Amino acid sequence: AEHEPRLTFEAPLGSVHTVEKVGGATSRGEHSYGVEVQFKDMRNFRFAFKQEGHSRRTIYDSLLKFSFPVNFSGQLFAFDHFKHESLSTHDKQHGWDIFSMTKELRRIGVPNEGWRLSCINEEYLFCGTYPSVLPVPAAISDAQLEGTGSFRSRTRVPVLSWLHPENHSSLTRGSQPLVGKLGKHSRDDELYLEEISKANPNSQRLVVMDARPKLNAIANKAMGGGYEDEEHYANMELVFLDIGNIHVMRESLRKLRDMCYPSIDDAHWMSNLENTHWLDHIKLVLAASNRVVDLMDRCKVSVVVHCSDGWDRTSQVCALAMLLMDPFYRTIRGFAVLIEKEWLAFGHKFQQRCGHGDKHSADEQRAPIFVQFIDAVWQITQQFPCAFEFNEFFLITILDHLYSCRFGTFLGNSERERQSVRTKTRSLWAHISERREDFANTFFSQYLHNHVLCPVVSIRRLQLWTAYYARWNPRMQPQENEQDRVVELYRLCARLQSQCVEMEIKLK
Repeated sequence: AEHEPRLTFEAPLGSVHTVEKVGGATSRGEHSYGVEVQFKDMRNFRFAFKQEGHSRRTIYDSLLKFSFPVNFSGQLFAFDHFKHESLSTHDKQHGWDIFSMTKELRRIGVPNEGWRLSCINEEYLFCGTYPSVLPVPAAISDAQLEGTGSFRSRTRVPVLSWLHPENHSSLTRGSQPLVGKLGKHSRDDELYLEEISKANPNSQRLVVMDARPKLNAIANKAMGGGYEDEEHYANMELVFLDIGNIHVMRESLRKLRDMCYPSIDDAHWMSNLENTHWLDHIKLVLAASNRVVDLMDRCKVSVVVHCSDGWDRTSQVCALAMLLMDPFYRTIRGFAVLIEKEWLAFGHKFQQRCGHGDKHSADEQRAPIFVQFIDAVWQITQQFPCAFEFNEFFLITILDHLYSCRFGTFLGNSERERQSVRTKTRSLWAHISERREDFANTFFSQYLHNHVLCPVVSIRRLQLWTAYYARWNPRMQPQENEQDRVVELYRLCARLQSQCVEMEIKLK
């Protein structure tokens, strides 16, 4: 009706997952003819149209064109947003400088006697999915790196992620060895892992943590991959972490989406959640990270982590372990550095996993790996609410802009691909620094938690993150936002303190 109030929906077109027509010319019933839009952030919109004159065609075509510019010779919103934002060139580049591989390595004490920085990948010719600077054992030459690279999937040799500041145990990450059905081995690779263990003055033992289930690793041998044979590697122990692959995680999130939207089955809520296995997967990732922390911090043992190609499960486990061991990564700036290093620089395939601007929603390369990581971080913040400088809104904002395509931070699949993006888009970290107060945790007490965190990973301690997954369902929205209320009280306290100071001055 003409006098009915207009109902407005706001959602970034970059986060559209699918656009589908509902019903046809012969459909009967209310709202049986229209367009349904499903978003990557768990919400669905259905718009009803009149059947006369094909009224939905223009809307449908426009939604396809602007939601999936990759398929219609267009460009992602981040590039248009950059052009039309009224900022100086300097301000537009703000945020891209938050991370430097060499600066971050210097912060953790590298280079040193055990580790050096190799420029073999300066032009991204050695490994196209790795950063330009590679921290490797000091005793390993670039020629030996070439030999090791030929035995590792996609040339992703094990490189240093983090060095323990006290006992000098190392966390390195790479990809699976190319063992194959014939059980091949490489002397260069064996010497390389031996030098990783030698770089640790407190223990010559080395633990290789394969993030995959053992059966999957065995199956990969048939396709030329595989895992390390303990007979060929000195002082090495191999451990499988049993974390499922991208297809398992994608199906799990699909079930979770169906459970939370558009309607909720109260009678079967707990059993439906259990059937998604989402929390089971979160538990496995957290448990794996805990094992890394225990080995490095308590046992003083160096750890190598890999999965198949080393850009999904490996990123999850390494980043979470570093978050638990290093308080710097629990700050707003530090967490941005962690994402830039372990996810962006080391080649998590954000473009493929998120499908930015691509209409092929059934693409088997899509998977919620980064979403799962942020969920695991949220689980840790629930157990240590005063250990993190950032709040829940900070984590949700990162996930919102993972899909929004408003910023260039998560575009592309590697550091190499992102080189041209940096000068044409804004960084998410600039946006966050401009609104830092909104993302600050008012309970943050760094001096109380300047130590290693050990979260309990039992299922009974894990929760469904309803503030993210179910936020679009009106039945799941909180009556009052706790963080907003706390911020409001802190601001009131600050105003009262200011008034007290003014009154003291007047009385004097």
